[in-house]
Amino acid sequence: MDQLKRSLLDAPIIEKNGYHYFVHPISDGVPKLEPTLLREIVIRITRKANLEEVDRIVTPAAMGIHISTAVSLMTDIPLTVIRKREYGLEGEVAISQRTGYSENEMYINDVREGERVLVLDDVLSTGGTLAAVLEALDEIGAVVVDTVAVIKKTGGENRVEDAGYHVKTLINVDVVDGEVVIVDEFGDD
Repeated sequence: MDQLKRSLLDAPIIEKNGYHYFVHPISDGVPKLEPTLLREIVIRITRKANLEEVDRIVTPAAMGIHISTAVSLMTDIPLTVIRKREYGLEGEVAISQRTGYSENEMYINDVREGERVLVLDDVLSTGGTLAAVLEALDEIGAVVVDTVAVIKKTGGENRVEDAGYHVKTLINVDVVDGEVVIVDEFGDD
């Protein structure tokens, strides 16, 4: 966790409509994502997540893709990406995603009733994305075995917890006076 912690402490902060947003390789792809940082994160996820009997990894586009791909490669668990584009395929499920700074439609394809899934994402901030994803998976009838977000931004609304879902995290941070502050190095279990 040393690389993740150091990289977060060095992350620049920008403001979008009153929302303090940290710019980080895991959540934004800038600055560059070093393979050693990604490897550290993936190893932590594979140790923290309940991977037993998981049929599929599910991740929202776009910044969960690199993390989930690496976990898929390490575990041989197939991956489905929840896209921001409608394809109109049979069984497609539309969900409304509302974050601290935007609203979008997302679409789940190729997840079936009874499938056991691991949901992975980069950041849990307001919980808008993960709450919408978890509710849609419940409606589909998928079994969510576990949910993991790499980074949790504390100190604000958390729609995913308010909806009764639990998300494990690797590290919890807050933004105070324009700087990232580590709240919990080991996240939530």
